Amino acid sequence: MKVTAVILTKNEEKNIERCLKSISFCDEIIVIDDYSTDKTIKLIKDSKVTIFERKLNNDFASQRNFGLSKASNEWVLFVDADEKVSEELKKVINSLVPTESGDTDAYFLKRRDYFWGKELKYGEIKKVRDNGIVRLIKKGSGRWMGTVHEVFHTAKTNGKLNGFLNHYPHPTLKEFINAVNYYSTIRSDELFNRGKKTNIFEIIFFPMAKFIYNYFFNFGFLDGPAGFTYAFMMSFHSFLVRAKLYQLTTK
Repeated sequence: MKVTAVILTKNEEKNIERCLKSISFCDEIIVIDDYSTDKTIKLIKDSKVTIFERKLNNDFASQRNFGLSKASNEWVLFVDADEKVSEELKKVINSLVPTESGDTDAYFLKRRDYFWGKELKYGEIKKVRDNGIVRLIKKGSGRWMGTVHEVFHTAKTNGKLNGFLNHYPHPTLKEFINAVNYYSTIRSDELFNRGKKTNIFEIIFFPMAKFIYNYFFNFGFLDGPAGFTYAFMMSFHSFLVRAKLYQLTTK
């Protein structure tokens, strides 16, 4: 079956070539670029790539749905710029044929994270490593929803493929802090617009509980210093979301 790959970009000069190389097997590649100011666009030399410049406006679902609308093929693979398709997953996707998909209109792809040069196996990322996230989609079967941490919604059946998406987030602590600050702002705005509220007890205790769950009960400590840092930073993200939401609701 023919597959279109869709990538969202914004200043991804460190990642874009690795990502594009991993999806060269796709029949069409679409890049939705949020007006990058680095060398991202200049580094894209593949003739199969079509580039659309479009403002993100803090709405990742809208950006993904735009990419979905531009795809020429029935099946669409969504890959983030800091990800790459493993050789095993590539073979699995290439082996799929339309008749085998049956009633399946979306597939979960497992994702493994590499953080500070180490493959993480536990804690925050364990769920997507074991169960995957929906990334291979039949066009017209549903829509992306959520301004951040967006999810594909479909009334049809979801399948699951073997093989991994490899994820290489936050190469430096500075970039991790900047990302946590950025995404927590989008998430708090989303919750505020949905009429959600929080309180001082949530602000204090939810991040603590999240850290304890991911680091101890979800075995994040087995990933060593990288596991501690990841659990701490994601708990800090939860703190910032609630603290920013509190500020919005008490203005």
